[in-house]
Amino acid sequence: MTLDKKNWMKAGLVLLLSVSLILFTDIMKQIRIGEGVSVSWDTIGGLAVLWLFSMIGILISSLMKKVPVKALQEFPVLGWVSLTSLVFCLISNVFVEAIQAVNFLSITTPILAFAGISVVDRLGDLRKTSWRVAIVALFVFTGTYLGSAILSEIGLSLTR
Repeated sequence: MTLDKKNWMKAGLVLLLSVSLILFTDIMKQIRIGEGVSVSWDTIGGLAVLWLFSMIGILISSLMKKVPVKALQEFPVLGWVSLTSLVFCLISNVFVEAIQAVNFLSITTPILAFAGISVVDRLGDLRKTSWRVAIVALFVFTGTYLGSAILSEIGLSLTR
């Protein structure tokens, strides 16, 4: 992504839509369940901080595209956003407190929706893959499940 005005505005609006979906999810959770921390100005401030960190990460990523170091050019935007968040949260506890006002599950819902949309967008590519991919996926899921279950059992047996 280059730093022209059109792409910058598009990124800002997409992030604003994402933050709005997080706020909407949090409000719906409050209406439906009625428990937990209510939506307040702290929540909106935390979402503004997350939006700002994302915009700074996008800015850093677009600036790194011009650096002659290939590793920095290919470093993903998500990595820059994460590093930006980490640095700012280490510098000041204000950012940590602002982000704590945002419900974690409200953040994950739009992320999973966007992930689902991106997978659906590539169903044609998935159809072209071999049937062997399904078998590998089955073994990976089974191994992950069994590995987690075994580790949980070990952890529970050690705490008794």
